[in-house]
Amino acid sequence: MGDRAKELLLVAGTGAAVGALSTAAVMKFLSRSKRREGYVRSLLESNGVASGGAGSSISPRVVATSDLLDDEVVSEQLTRNIQFFGMESQKKVTESFVVVIGLGGVGSHAASMLLRSGVGRLLLVDFDQVSLSSLNRHAVATRDDVGTPKALCLKKHFLMIYPECQIEAKVQLYDPSCEEEILSGQPDFVLDCIDNIDTKVALLAACARRGLRVLSAMGAGARADPTRIRVADLRESSNDPLSRAVRYRLKKDHGMEGGIPVVFSLEKPKAKLLPFQASKEEETPSDYQIVPGFRVRIIPVLGTIPAIFGQVMASYVVTQLAKLDFQTEPVVNLDLDHYRILHHRLLEHEELIYGSAEQVLVDAEEVMYIVKELWRGRSARDQNLKDTGRKMWRSVNELMLVRYGFSFLIRVWFDMKVNTLYWFLWHLCSIHI
Repeated sequence: MGDRAKELLLVAGTGAAVGALSTAAVMKFLSRSKRREGYVRSLLESNGVASGGAGSSISPRVVATSDLLDDEVVSEQLTRNIQFFGMESQKKVTESFVVVIGLGGVGSHAASMLLRSGVGRLLLVDFDQVSLSSLNRHAVATRDDVGTPKALCLKKHFLMIYPECQIEAKVQLYDPSCEEEILSGQPDFVLDCIDNIDTKVALLAACARRGLRVLSAMGAGARADPTRIRVADLRESSNDPLSRAVRYRLKKDHGMEGGIPVVFSLEKPKAKLLPFQASKEEETPSDYQIVPGFRVRIIPVLGTIPAIFGQVMASYVVTQLAKLDFQTEPVVNLDLDHYRILHHRLLEHEELIYGSAEQVLVDAEEVMYIVKELWRGRSARDQNLKDTGRKMWRSVNELMLVRYGFSFLIRVWFDMKVNTLYWFLWHLCSIHI
């Protein structure tokens, strides 16, 4: 037999072996998938979800949250999270209890991603129903869900996504009278996705009084720029009428001046409340109120923005539950012209003190890094890191960079054209230093 023939037989034999192994692997995978498909189907049928009708009777499957990750299907469903957090941290998420109040454009997306991230127990609270106009921003609702209470709508869909989660749905308006009912049980986090000021303030005050961790959503309507969304203390939020009103009411009614993390947009609203339009002349806004005190005028909403608000809230909460530390971007985010002014002030200060600015090897972009990332827009003279809010924004215009004593220096490296690494140390101070 020639060498060429031997080579062909060797290749053919190798290909057959590889093919046999591949076929066996595929058959094993398909068999495993079939078993899982049957397992999930049996869970859905036990929950009354298999028929899929809007009127299906759905009850959560009671499973001990501490055992969820031991289940093969659940652990694979959460594989990416486990890879990201690690098993122990994901277990903290899976054993958590989170309350989401307000299940519209923001709350539905927040709750959906908490569920998909493996939170083991959810309490969903909303008094309202799904409407046709909800569908531009709701996480899971379909036309078949129109007229269904939002809480029950979410529960129905959630049980098809993650049937092991313990889900309780309350078709209820939160107010002080139901505080004990909704906030009892020591939830690990409360998400405030309410758009009514009275209810929102009552909930935030109750969470503070009970020592519960809470994350609050501010105004998502009439915005379009997703890059302006931030997480910060309520005192630092700006360009948001809802934040301003909530700050005022919390201080006036409850003596609270902050300490609550919020999701908000730095973008100024692009539109205003639409005027009230009645179908008959004698009708008034109160005739259209589902609940007394709730607005009937409509805020124009681009559906993507409340969805992103909800995703940001879920991401923040899940990482907090998993104890993954990260530092949010500072709210102070000036334009490049302002950083150029700070750079110019630095040059002037060097000339005034040292007679020359030749040793200033930083440009405006590097000044931006020092101000934004290292000092986070705060003066080194500020002794109270909690002193934020409007005073902080006013003080931004009084900042400048100066060289300072070695005990306060920050190292910044710059790669120069001569490929030599120079380092200069600068200190962000108030302008009157």
